[in-house]
Amino acid sequence: MNIREDIELREELTLSKYAALSKNSLGRDRYEEACDIRTVYQRDRDRILHSKAFRRLKHKTQVFLAPEGDHYRTRLTHTLEVAQIARTIAKALRLNEDLAEAIALGHDLGHTPFGHSGEDVLNEVCSYGFAHYEQSVRIVEFIEKSGKGLNLTKEVRDGILNHRTSGNPATLEGHVVRLSDKIAYINHDIDDSIRAHILVEDDIPTEYTDILGHSVRERLNNLIHGVIEESIDKPEISMNKEKYKAMMGLRTWMFKKVYHNEVPKSQEGKAKAMIESLFDYYMCHNDKLPKEYIFFIEELKQDSELVVCDYIAGMTDLYAIEKFKDLFVPKSWDVY
Repeated sequence: MNIREDIELREELTLSKYAALSKNSLGRDRYEEACDIRTVYQRDRDRILHSKAFRRLKHKTQVFLAPEGDHYRTRLTHTLEVAQIARTIAKALRLNEDLAEAIALGHDLGHTPFGHSGEDVLNEVCSYGFAHYEQSVRIVEFIEKSGKGLNLTKEVRDGILNHRTSGNPATLEGHVVRLSDKIAYINHDIDDSIRAHILVEDDIPTEYTDILGHSVRERLNNLIHGVIEESIDKPEISMNKEKYKAMMGLRTWMFKKVYHNEVPKSQEGKAKAMIESLFDYYMCHNDKLPKEYIFFIEELKQDSELVVCDYIAGMTDLYAIEKFKDLFVPKSWDVY
């Protein structure tokens, strides 16, 4: 028995009967020999961690565009916080931590520069529409490794696709990530908003804080407990109804108070104009795309509109700004 087989046996003996066992995975689209050390979900996690799309998340906006200061969340730190919460819940429920972590680490790979502002623009200008959760799957199935993708398991791809509010993941681990995403962003966005002086703790309505707590730490603790206590040894993942109602109410309040606030949105118009300009330019000049994306169009017969979206969606905030400057901002020149 090798190490992987030993791990699979331990999963079978110790995990909940509702957990997704590694050995029972529906597998990958392309067959691969099993690893002698890692389970299929551990391999998926590692592939996501080593992907180019994952590394680019460190320079992509979470909520605040171009903030001053080093402590605001980025799309990468959000992803890591979701993964930590998901692992905590999965471990307590005796679910497959590796599957939960892999889904969490991959769930936002398809996010655009400038957060949801960038996503909204691409959805408007692309005739196919655009959604970050679908783009995340396209990245792991196609874009990474020059059109080969990461060849992840079906369970991980399903969890990535269905992490959105309206999603319905096929595994309990996917449902854990779906809730962990909300728990993470509601609380860290409050923390960042307090840092940005958009609000103070006492601004949060008591109808939510009396139930969830009066600090980020308390709210995280209460919401995580609310999931674990309601879901342990059950075939579904849910949250204590009172806490869930308070969390969703707090989320709605955050949209009014923070997400539509003039401070984080002050640069949104400029960001949207940049993304639209880049899209229009590359649609007219496919030949100016990087060689890898030209290869997608000419050799892999991908629709140029999809490929232009792939390129722009993959940009970091800083790279998008630099490309815009390079293409549209006049440069100084010397006659000598």
